[in-house]
Amino acid sequence: MKIGWIGVGRMGAPMAARLLNAGHAVSIWNRTRAKAETAELKGATLVDTRTELADADILFTMLSTGKDVSDVCFGPDGMFRDGLKQMPKMLIDCSTIGMDESAEIRARLDALGVRFLAAPVSGNPKCVRAGKFCCVVSGPKDAYEEAKPLLLTIAPRGAAYAGEGELARMCKIAVNLMLAVVAMNMAEVTLLAQKAGVPRHAFLEFLNGSVIGSTFTRYKTPAYVNLDFTPTFPATMQRKDMDLGLALARQLEVPMPVTAATRELLQAHIGANRVKPDADAQVGRDFAAIFETMALLSGMKLESENVEVSDGLEPEEPAARHPAGA
Repeated sequence: MKIGWIGVGRMGAPMAARLLNAGHAVSIWNRTRAKAETAELKGATLVDTRTELADADILFTMLSTGKDVSDVCFGPDGMFRDGLKQMPKMLIDCSTIGMDESAEIRARLDALGVRFLAAPVSGNPKCVRAGKFCCVVSGPKDAYEEAKPLLLTIAPRGAAYAGEGELARMCKIAVNLMLAVVAMNMAEVTLLAQKAGVPRHAFLEFLNGSVIGSTFTRYKTPAYVNLDFTPTFPATMQRKDMDLGLALARQLEVPMPVTAATRELLQAHIGANRVKPDADAQVGRDFAAIFETMALLSGMKLESENVEVSDGLEPEEPAARHPAGA
């Protein structure tokens, strides 16, 4: 099976690397070639133009926006643009994009006889590398069954089939709404405990061991304890996903008061950081940096506790490569 991959940013690179580590041959095109010339992607075939991926049996895309996906598919150098005699047989898009955008892409691919799977993913790059990662898939069932082994190689915690059409997009957006709400509530209760005199690392150790602890609360714990907000998911990207979800909620007449309140607090956090001298760097930090804004509203000045705490993302299996079929 010939596998093509477009988009090796923060998420795309470790995802493609999991296929390489499993012994699959992967050909990669990335707008910035240097991002594909890394040790993590050693062994991949790097191509100079997208059209060199035209003979792929399956083409994966992992891009930032629906506009990017549409351009890769149908733009001037698109993989499925008018007039091409050869194009990939199946497209699997792992990006987080709107349902309407995805449906439009699907309709155009259907007209070309190209099978399309929406396969958005949940987690951050460390989750991918640790194998603590899953995806949700929608589209033709036969295409899903064919691609499932590859999807489980990338996301060993599961590749749930949601049904036809764009239902996987709905699942991903819903999960990202919950991430934002959980991060906000985690900030609130941690600050409450700290203001009462409990060290953050002690409170979060208890929280993570309780019934409410999760992979998410564990991998955000080092950020909340030691104030390291190196981006895994910037606040502006989280805002984009919240806007997608709230728009769907209005369309489907589903009240989401907790999510709406969280979205406005996220906006306040972004706005407050845009007035700082190093605004670009501040806004580009991980969305968990809202912890600092909530501390400010609580009349608290945070300092790193400088305590080594686990993020719970130790790899479940060795990442060493092995030959295909071994």
